[in-house]
Amino acid sequence: MVNTFLLIVCTFACNTALAQAPHINPWTATEVDQLPPIASLSKGVWLKGELHVHSRHSTESSNNPISKIIAFSKSAGIDFVAITDHDNHVNGDVAHHTWADPEFKSDSVLLFYSAEWTTTRGHGNAFSAVPYDHQKLYDVRDQRDVVVGAVKKQLGIHLSANHPSGKDHFGYSYDMVNSIEVWNSAIWSKNANAIMIWDDMLSSGRKLTGRGGSDAHHGVPDSPDKETKNSYQAKANYVGTPITWVFATSRTTQAVIDALTNGRVCISQNPYAPRVEFYADINQDGKMDMMMGDNAKATGKPVKFRVQLTGKVPADGEYTINIIKNGNPFGSFKTTGKAPMIEFTDSPATVERSYYRVEVQGTPTPYPQVPGSMALSGNMVGLSNPIFFNFDPNF
Repeated sequence: MVNTFLLIVCTFACNTALAQAPHINPWTATEVDQLPPIASLSKGVWLKGELHVHSRHSTESSNNPISKIIAFSKSAGIDFVAITDHDNHVNGDVAHHTWADPEFKSDSVLLFYSAEWTTTRGHGNAFSAVPYDHQKLYDVRDQRDVVVGAVKKQLGIHLSANHPSGKDHFGYSYDMVNSIEVWNSAIWSKNANAIMIWDDMLSSGRKLTGRGGSDAHHGVPDSPDKETKNSYQAKANYVGTPITWVFATSRTTQAVIDALTNGRVCISQNPYAPRVEFYADINQDGKMDMMMGDNAKATGKPVKFRVQLTGKVPADGEYTINIIKNGNPFGSFKTTGKAPMIEFTDSPATVERSYYRVEVQGTPTPYPQVPGSMALSGNMVGLSNPIFFNFDPNF
């Protein structure tokens, strides 16, 4: 009887304690610690490049030797190129194929050591400023993500998710990539799901850079007898459709990859289309403090944002600048003239994460070397990477 009484009392006391203990979510957003300082907005150089193109070392490619890719890039004023041949076509031995090709050299175009990691779970591009052991990445293509991620980290490469939706979609964890291909090929309309995935990743707290890539496989034949059923593609989708811009600290391959990793990046319809620049003035002193890719603590006060189009902008061009905040439409602005620019103000949350990015539609820009690309890109001019607030750099 005594034991029964004690059990009842104990049960009542325990249940009362449980009922009174409030639930505390250990993952509730809290104020981030001091963030790394924002890099200079003036000490750097804008460079534009192609981050996904195939040479003759990809077996389904045609009329596209490395020398042709480099010569074309020079003619279009392109600063850097990542020749990303399929590694499965050479059983992972990229070093003795693409990189060993005597044509893999240039005195003006920066060349990445790169390859398309081609697996049954999707494709990704590996980028490096120096040679690395790509065979190791190829060998773990069927292993668990944690194994792949460890090898990627050991190799010290930048890994990017290619065409993340549709055929050959990226089926690995986005925790192990540094960037995502949000604009694949000149056909802008097929990238809607890639943009959706990007916004999902950003909303989750991943500070993931968006980039472009033509994914071109076919060059212009040197003579009619070399023509293939795919040769027409060279006039519709080729190097620079789209083009990826980076704000790099110097004109070196490593600086380009660093800028790509840090998100100081925007994408344009082609090498001649305007560049989308996105800045923010945190303290509203009239001086821009940060740009796309940068991350700062929100102060609780209004922030002034600026979007400007730079480059060959036609005087009669008309543009619609769409602002996306945390994955949702925030505002739409019309602008014209040779130096289009808009400004807007908003107050990012003081504790929760916020990000803002830009998409620009309007007057298309001709690409004389690839005349068919305009019709495929339509009125999509370009897009920026986000400006971030309160993102945890250790997420």
